[in-house]
Amino acid sequence: MPSDTRRLKKQIVMDTNPQAAVCEAYRTLRTNLEYSSVSENHKVIMFTSAQNGDAKAVTAINLAIAFAQTNKKVLIIDADLRNPRLQTVFAVNNSKGLATVLGESGEAAECIQPTHIDMLYALPSGPIPSNPSELLSSPKLSMTIEELRRYFDLMILIAPAATLSDPYIVASRCDGVLLVIDSGKVGRRDALKIKNGLNHVKAHVLGVVLNQ
Repeated sequence: MPSDTRRLKKQIVMDTNPQAAVCEAYRTLRTNLEYSSVSENHKVIMFTSAQNGDAKAVTAINLAIAFAQTNKKVLIIDADLRNPRLQTVFAVNNSKGLATVLGESGEAAECIQPTHIDMLYALPSGPIPSNPSELLSSPKLSMTIEELRRYFDLMILIAPAATLSDPYIVASRCDGVLLVIDSGKVGRRDALKIKNGLNHVKAHVLGVVLNQ
């Protein structure tokens, strides 16, 4: 197993070491989101980050597991069509996935796969396309999300870092957005620039997850 794969899997502590102290932070995040959804239905949540790296994927996957552990039916979607991660963590088949659906050569139901965790399902990215931004801009994304709402209690989307246009496209299709920021590595001005960009596309920014 490549070292980067081992490192990534080791960070999915809600699966590998649920008694670890850091897991309580994910459970707290889960509780905060549950309370924020009392008055508003935040059923589709997107994760992005201020920088490239695995932080957003690690946070999103751990949170998805935390929700699945409360007996909610959860779908995690790899909307990072440039540097996907789900197939690394869950060893799912990435020969078809979101890119396949958006390219109109497949249906979401055919691409969703169960994971080894009860109540947690995955829609991987599928083959990396040459035109990720254009695919994500397709009306098929909104149609797919609306269709899947009927079958899952919660959907979590992993988007690329906010240095690209992709997350702003995806955010407008979701109920809420969480921004993952590495402590000490992202300045206030850069964080506010991302927040303003998300506000511009009328995304609902639920909050910031301070990492490390």
